[in-house]
Amino acid sequence: MQLHGSICALVTPFDAREQLDFLALDRLLDWHLASGTHGLVLAGSTGEAALLDDDEYRVLIAHAVQRVSGRIPVIAGIGSPSTRKSVAYARIAAEAGADAVLAVTPYYVRPTQHGLIAHYLHLAVASPLPIILYNVPGRTGCDLLPETVAALATHPRIVGVKEARSEPERMAALLKLQSPDFAVLSGDDPTALHAMLAGAKGTISVAANVAPRAFAALCERAASANEATRLTAQDLDRALYELYRVLGLESNPIPAKWALHRLGYLDAIHRLPLTPLSAQHHAAIDHCLAALASLDAALAG
Repeated sequence: MQLHGSICALVTPFDAREQLDFLALDRLLDWHLASGTHGLVLAGSTGEAALLDDDEYRVLIAHAVQRVSGRIPVIAGIGSPSTRKSVAYARIAAEAGADAVLAVTPYYVRPTQHGLIAHYLHLAVASPLPIILYNVPGRTGCDLLPETVAALATHPRIVGVKEARSEPERMAALLKLQSPDFAVLSGDDPTALHAMLAGAKGTISVAANVAPRAFAALCERAASANEATRLTAQDLDRALYELYRVLGLESNPIPAKWALHRLGYLDAIHRLPLTPLSAQHHAAIDHCLAALASLDAALAG
């Protein structure tokens, strides 16, 4: 397994009864495989994992693994405030056939840095799968500091970090820890290109849900050794700026699901407390999708 490029934090489709919609899931998976996406995260925060029960979690991952059939890595989210529960999810993910797990810092309980080290080392010992650390303090109330990542990065079962903080200084500190066995990944779409041009291996992206071909191309151009190709990545990033903006109009994944609904891939159905996108934002999404259609056609041609 190589962690690189455009790794989509996939939404979870629900049907009108708020049950898992496997036909819609297959449409999404096939689209990503055809578009060049380099990996998928199932049951992360974008996938509404906190709103799934354990059986749904297992079936969702197993279905995606079977459909993808080894063509790209499938990574399972194991976020929980509880170390024990995270271990249990890791074991379920392994049984379902996932390639790795994405472990967000324990949310709400706000552990110390010492507690984070203990949490992740326990996961590293107990998880059957490799672990990717995930820092998103805006959602968890807990910041995984670079020096804490440094204490974890040499463990053979900890293979990377997804960093959602956007400050260049944070990314620079993490990139000093990158090695052939430990990948640094951006978790912030608007600054992902800057992170990759600085040396990050790729990004775990929300925007890739809506524009998988464009995001895969962005990551591949950013990774190119050809300077002219890397410069075209900046043009592509500018073309995606409006998508980054509209995906932040309401809480993730509400705008992403609405955009995918407008594209015909799924119904814009959430489980409470999430609700569909407010009508006042519909026109902005449609305007953005029209521009993306032209961009996608140009990349396909």
